[in-house]
Amino acid sequence: MQAALHLSPIQWGWILGAFVLAYGLFEIPSGALGDRYGHPRMLVRIVLWWSLFTSLTGAVRGFGQLLATRFLFGMGEAGAYPNMSGVIVRWFEPAGRARAQSFIWAASRLGGALSPLLVVPLLRWIDWRYTFAVLGVIGVLWVLFWSACYRDAPISRPAALPHAWRRVLRHRQVWLIFAMYGCYSWGSWFFMSWFPVFLVRGCGFSESEMGIYSSLPFLLGVAGNLIGGYVSDRLVTRYGLKIGRRSVACASLAASSLLVAALALTRSKAAIVVLSSCGFGIMDLMLPVSWAVCLDIAPHRSGTVTGIMNSAGQLGGFLCTVLFGYLVQISGSYRSPLWIISGMLLFSAFLFSRIDPTRELD
Repeated sequence: MQAALHLSPIQWGWILGAFVLAYGLFEIPSGALGDRYGHPRMLVRIVLWWSLFTSLTGAVRGFGQLLATRFLFGMGEAGAYPNMSGVIVRWFEPAGRARAQSFIWAASRLGGALSPLLVVPLLRWIDWRYTFAVLGVIGVLWVLFWSACYRDAPISRPAALPHAWRRVLRHRQVWLIFAMYGCYSWGSWFFMSWFPVFLVRGCGFSESEMGIYSSLPFLLGVAGNLIGGYVSDRLVTRYGLKIGRRSVACASLAASSLLVAALALTRSKAAIVVLSSCGFGIMDLMLPVSWAVCLDIAPHRSGTVTGIMNSAGQLGGFLCTVLFGYLVQISGSYRSPLWIISGMLLFSAFLFSRIDPTRELD
């Protein structure tokens, strides 16, 4: 796409950032609407919107059209994970929520792992523009399956409380979660946006090698999510919410910070593959834990609080994806931004150590 549309690294950074910016801006409203009108209904709207703008991406002819399409794409997809969390909190007790979240995030990582393995060979058969139409059709099929199979008949719980934004925004735990997730997302969004370009243009991998090796971090992410959710819930049952949530998240964020720093130093292709895969897989140990923490402190405002957290994630992702391009242009190196990403992950570990999941919002 970069070659066909004649996009520079800075322009590509803005293309990636446009989606993240829109996603962040509309994450909280979409999560709050799910709390008010029903999370399953919002998920149908989100995936239909996603499918439309995925398909339209293949029709763009230049930087401006692609920028607008990506922004609208992000605006419509916003709220997907908060509304999934709203479904979880109605079906699962606290000691099972991290495991439930782990399956959702493991599935998302599996999708990230399968994408290059499926899309790169598909490009040999059809033009890159038509691959977006194929992916759009998959989204429509999911909507049909979800509508036919899902039944909102959960364990009986009190109805969602009316929104009191002052109460939400004055809660110290909400702001700690906001800051923690914004810092963590620098690491996550590097792998979800710049990592394939980093392999090809920064490390000398071929495009066919990239198609294989860019999948490995997401495969380890599948395992990381499942393990992180399981271990956290077991520790919650044995030692309580504080230890069960904090220990897994802080350890994974600190370890991934060190692995990203090592990735910035190495020149060995084998070491790059190992460090990047382990770095992302270990980083993902904390992902179901952080989403479970939102459900711990706000079971009746799950869409709103997870929306606030994920908005912080999109803000961090926007800064990472855009500034990465500028840093590459200035330094001439794809490795220099990794030092900033490593520092943000380490600071995220510190912030998580201050979060108290026992302090409920209501």
